[in-house]
Amino acid sequence: MLRIWKWYQSCLSLHPVKTQIISSGFLWGIGDVAAQYITHSTAKKRLQYHKVRILFQSPTTLFFSPLIFLLFLPFFPLCLIDDDNEFKVNWKRVAVTSMFGFGFVGPVGHFWYEGLDKFIKMRLLLRPKSARFVAAKVAMDGLIFGPFDLFVFFTYMGFSAGKSTAQVKEDVKRDFLPALILEGGVWPVVQVANFRYVPVRYQLLYVNIFCLLDSAFLSWIEQQKDAPWKQRFTSFTSMKEGGGQGRL
Repeated sequence: MLRIWKWYQSCLSLHPVKTQIISSGFLWGIGDVAAQYITHSTAKKRLQYHKVRILFQSPTTLFFSPLIFLLFLPFFPLCLIDDDNEFKVNWKRVAVTSMFGFGFVGPVGHFWYEGLDKFIKMRLLLRPKSARFVAAKVAMDGLIFGPFDLFVFFTYMGFSAGKSTAQVKEDVKRDFLPALILEGGVWPVVQVANFRYVPVRYQLLYVNIFCLLDSAFLSWIEQQKDAPWKQRFTSFTSMKEGGGQGRL
C-alpha cells in the first residue's frame, strides 16, 4: 500500500490533471458496479419475498399452514434460489459511468478545488483552516458545485441512454431534487473534514474516495425510475408549483 501511495504521489506531482482524471474514472466505474449489484440484490429479495407471500397466502396453504410450514421449512432456502437470475455486470453502463468520471469529475473537480482555495484566500482574505474559511468553502461547494455536478450527471446519463431531450428533462425533474436533498445531508459533513484537514493537492482524491460510494448512490438513484419514495418529492414540488400558480 505504501508503494502504491508513493506512486500515486509521484503521478500527482508530474501529471496532476491526468492523474485526477484516471482515478476519477476508475472509481466511478467501480461505484457503478456496486450500484448494479445493490439494485440486483434488492430486486431479487423483493421477488423472493413476493413468491413466499403468494405461497403462504393461497387458500390451500392457509388451510394446512402449520403442517406445510414445518415440511417446507428445511427446503425454504433452496426454494428461493433462482439460477436464471444471476448477477451480471452491465459493462456498457459501467463504461458510460466511467466516462463521466473521466470527462467531468476528474478535470472539473481538479480545477474547482484548486480555484476555490485560491478564490477564498485571495478574494475573501480568510485565514486558511479557520472556521470561516472552512464554512465558506463548504457553502460554495454545496451551493455551486454540488447542484451543477448532479445536473450534469443526470443529463449525461439520459443522453447516453439514447433518450430524447424531453425524456431527459423528465428524468432530471424526477431525480435531481431527491438526490440533492439526500446528498445535502452527507456531503457538507464530508467536506468539513476535507477542507479542514486535507491539503488542497489531495482534496479531490479524498472526494473521489467518497465518490466511490456517491457514484453507487447516484447510479442507484438514476436506476430507481419512478419509485414511490421519489414520487413523494416530485408530488411535493408539484404542489408548491400549483400553489404558486394559484396565487398569481
